[in-house]
Amino acid sequence: MNNLKQSPAPGERKLYFKGDCIKIRLAVPDTASCKAFLRTNLGEASTQRIEMIAHIETGRARGGQDWHDIQMIREDSRHFSLTLALVEVGHFEGKCFIIADSGTQPIWPEGDNFHINCQPAGYCCASSIYCAFPRQFGPNKNTPKSLMPTSEQKEAFQTLDKNGFTVIPPSGTFRALAKELDFIIGTLKCRILHLLPINPTPTVYARMGRFGSPYASLDFTAIDPAYAEFDRKATPLQQFLELVDGVHRRNARIFIDLAINHTGWAAKIHEEHPEWLVREADGSIHSPGAWGVTWGDLTELDHHKFTLWKYLADVFLTWCSRGVDGFRCDAGYMVPELAWQYIISAVREQYPDTIFLLEGLGGDPEVTRRLLNFANMNWAYSELFQNYDKNQIEAHVPYSATISASEGIMAHYAETHDNNRLASVSPLYASMRTALSALCSSNGVFGFTNGVEWFATEKIDVHEANALNWGAQLNQVSLIRRLNSMLISLPAFQDNSKLEFLESGAENALCFVRRSSDASSSLLCLVNLDCEKESRVEWKSAEFKIPEEERILDLIAGEAVSPRAEPDGKLALKLPPGGVFCLSRSKDEMRRVLDCENGSEIEADRIEMQKASAMCLELLCSLRRSKLVADCDLESLRRQLLDDPEKLCRIFASENRTEPLKIVRWSWPGDLRRTVMIPPGHALLVRAPCRFRLKITYPDGKKVRVFADSLKQDDVDSHFAIIQPFPVPSSFERAKIMVSAYARNASSRECGQLLLLPHSMDSASLAYSYDEIRDDGKVFLATNGRGGMLRAPIRWAELTSRYDALLAANLSPDFPEDRHVFWRRMRIWTLFYGRSVTLSSENCVSFRVGGDGAGTWTFDVPVGNGKTVGLTLSLYMITGKNTSVMKIRRLAEAENNSSLPDSVPVTLIMRPDIEDRNFHWRTSAISDPENVWPGAVSAGKNDMFFSPSPDRAFALHAMKGHFSAAPEWSY
Repeated sequence: MNNLKQSPAPGERKLYFKGDCIKIRLAVPDTASCKAFLRTNLGEASTQRIEMIAHIETGRARGGQDWHDIQMIREDSRHFSLTLALVEVGHFEGKCFIIADSGTQPIWPEGDNFHINCQPAGYCCASSIYCAFPRQFGPNKNTPKSLMPTSEQKEAFQTLDKNGFTVIPPSGTFRALAKELDFIIGTLKCRILHLLPINPTPTVYARMGRFGSPYASLDFTAIDPAYAEFDRKATPLQQFLELVDGVHRRNARIFIDLAINHTGWAAKIHEEHPEWLVREADGSIHSPGAWGVTWGDLTELDHHKFTLWKYLADVFLTWCSRGVDGFRCDAGYMVPELAWQYIISAVREQYPDTIFLLEGLGGDPEVTRRLLNFANMNWAYSELFQNYDKNQIEAHVPYSATISASEGIMAHYAETHDNNRLASVSPLYASMRTALSALCSSNGVFGFTNGVEWFATEKIDVHEANALNWGAQLNQVSLIRRLNSMLISLPAFQDNSKLEFLESGAENALCFVRRSSDASSSLLCLVNLDCEKESRVEWKSAEFKIPEEERILDLIAGEAVSPRAEPDGKLALKLPPGGVFCLSRSKDEMRRVLDCENGSEIEADRIEMQKASAMCLELLCSLRRSKLVADCDLESLRRQLLDDPEKLCRIFASENRTEPLKIVRWSWPGDLRRTVMIPPGHALLVRAPCRFRLKITYPDGKKVRVFADSLKQDDVDSHFAIIQPFPVPSSFERAKIMVSAYARNASSRECGQLLLLPHSMDSASLAYSYDEIRDDGKVFLATNGRGGMLRAPIRWAELTSRYDALLAANLSPDFPEDRHVFWRRMRIWTLFYGRSVTLSSENCVSFRVGGDGAGTWTFDVPVGNGKTVGLTLSLYMITGKNTSVMKIRRLAEAENNSSLPDSVPVTLIMRPDIEDRNFHWRTSAISDPENVWPGAVSAGKNDMFFSPSPDRAFALHAMKGHFSAAPEWSY
């Protein structure tokens, strides 16, 4: 009975991305009469995070409330299954079990839980990293050594140093770096700009080198003023935000380096929290170290103090609020796993797509795996850059690929700031190692340090500001652009692709195949690790077939090559020293690479599809209140979303297929100046004419409720995001919507207001009787959906405030502003044989609001001789126009014979009160008409005369500038 087989297998670990679906299956014995369940915390990331945060901040034990059971669906007599949507970033676990029909105790498969690590949809592929040290983007960025300080100048500096002076040359700045974004992002096609630490560093004692180490932070949330120009209009923080906006405007991402294991001497923490410092037995402050080196300019923090973790979580959140997308966590392996679980939980509760890149170099590899898995860090450094010969690389790359497919992506940096420059060996060696890192990358996560592209040879010394050889004629700019274009455009380098090493037959050359997840594309990569001599590489024809007498394309050089067929069924190719080939059998793949290289996009289409899938699944799960999506045609939903998101919202239905998804529309910039109400159960559709990012926060702006990037609608110059319905508040709840909009040449950050409505509200009646009209002071309000309004007291023709108007127009075509009153009210009299009677609350028998939103008054007006005439008057506005419409219809003769016969005409005199004033200006109401009973009303210049009949209605249209009247049929 316990012969249960589960997929994913017990103990299996697998990496997914938000927007994926996972199918879980359980096979039971033929004889089993039972029900099957999955016990998991999938879909409960927020509960998981809240418990972790409370555990650290209050000491409350974690209750495991994120775990729940889901009944599985029986496929046949032996198999059960579930298909679940992955719509949350985090680390999850699960395990199937059965309960026999005759029993009550669960029966489990043998082994551990399966583990799922779900990462943000926007990083499923093509995430190349440019590591920049802002200090180096200064006057010496491309200064030849002949223009560097002379030996005499350096000697003078040293003399001043010895005498207590501080000599620090000008630093590179954010603005200088920002000027190179078109090159870094546009030319090289790097999608992530990674900055070394930008916090203030010591400038006096404990300063190492000429500038001091950026890793000796004095304040984790402050900006080093050396990175800013002196500008009275822009603080250093504002200049950093300029850089952030410049990166986002180009559809790229920005990471910063945070070294939270330690501070510099005389840091802010020393003053505010000296209890957080690690001390020696004699009370002296401890400096950390690694590889047998002690970093004397650093002071280590004591991460056994839970209060320190809360402080550090707020540090990360502060940078997220400034637009930072991810963090390199320097010496992260020295920080306890529980501390990272808490910090990442606190950040993900508000910014779920934040990337954490672990720097675990020099630490225990098992610590790295646990931090990727259980703390749900996203990426970690691979050590490919420290593996040199064939055997080392063939052992390390599969190891990294295994971790990348199960726990977190291993990032292949061609060169880091801690190592000697590749080009110091030779430019050929630098090109070969750069290409190797890109071709071996998992999910396209490939990085390098500034200067690699220019074959810079001076090592990056974090205490100095060495030159980058910028603009050198000999460079590998074209190679890096080609490599990044391959990562962006080719499925063989994207998520779930496979890498397999083949026997190359050469002493120091690599041969490996890359295959896309659907096996539709495969590439053969050949790398000669020897930069001194050529190498002959061979592979079995069956492992990578080439049609007879055909040449294949090298995607790197863009040229055809002709492998030689060997008698033993192998194919062979000679590689020049340091040669790197990426061979494709498809001309279409070469075309796709060239199209990407010559285009402006740096984000792979695959990423847009994954983000669209995530948005569809979030909405579907919200409607169904379940993560079960077995019957979901995700590809079709995704196509509909990108084709017309509003149409998809209209047809999206809940589980019973009877209630379409209701939406509230919010447009940038038009809705920035108004408060938009969101009723219960309504999604929010945000639109803008350019790419944008939005945050929805609580009123104080301190805590983020929703964080989202926009998608582009197909074939339309419109970008959008759909926010699933909010939890319904118990009372009215305000929220801020903060939009960062990225037009082609400018960025803006602006804020609007939302009002979340509760279920239970004081409701207004839609119909009123004669008594209620006389005793109630309510008004009827109608709008045109673009800022104009109609506001009429239900006591007809009375004026209760300066805001009463039958047409108060919003004259701006772009945004709401002070309305302009044009038509204040309409006074109406019946005229019958010289006798006039005013339409008023005295002869109004009812008022109601119809399903079309029009307000309708019904009058029974005495005309003499015991007779009355029945009239209805309806008012509404035309959507999108500054136009009010009034319709008047005479009712048919009543059955009680008190009504005037239909054949007897009655005349109406209508006198509009016309004004031309600002909404808030005071005005004096026009005095009552000459209505001396039972005399007649004298005609004024604005009076209109009509004779309505029971089978006809007259409509009066009031627009800015004129009135028009026309008969209309009543239906």
